[in-house]
Parts: sequence; structure tokens; C-alpha cells
Amino acid sequence: MRDKTQANSPAPGDGLVRAGGIVFFVGAVATLVTVAPLFLGTTPFPTYMFGLSMFMAVGFLMAGAGVLRSVAAGRRRARAGQVSGPVSGQLSER
Repeated sequence: MRDKTQANSPAPGDGLVRAGGIVFFVGAVATLVTVAPLFLGTTPFPTYMFGLSMFMAVGFLMAGAGVLRSVAAGRRRARAGQVSGPVSGQLSER
């Protein structure tokens, strides 16, 4: 049973999804910090802060790449006949 993948082991692409979520969160915070002075009537932040806001898009793309990598690995596993868990339409006998 050692050759079987554990249920809690990370699948391909999980790291990219997590990293993308973190980068997206950093970009969201940078966007809020950059936009806040416009509503508060204070001095705007320097231009590079608007560049940090682009981290939202970068994080979104990273997470999307992780999802696509996970889908590709699942398709490879299914093509090889190593589907883990019940196949759609079949009941599990647990």
C-alpha cells in the first residue's frame, strides 16, 4: 500500500495555488492601500504602489496555472488507469 498516494499528500499544482493565493492577497492589500488616499483626500502614494497592485493579477494567473497543472495530472492518472476514488456513477462501499 506504500505505492498508493495518501489522501492528504499534495497533488501537482497545489503549491502554485497556495502561492498564487498569497500573492493575490498581497496585491489586494496593496490595492486597498493605494486607493484609500483617493477616498480620504490625502496625498496619493508613489507610482510604484500602483505596480504592487498588479500582484493581484499575477497571483490569479499563478493559481490558475496550478489548477491547470492539477487537471493535467488528473487526466494523465486517469489515462493510465490509476483513478483514485470512485468513478462517477459508481457507489463507494465504505
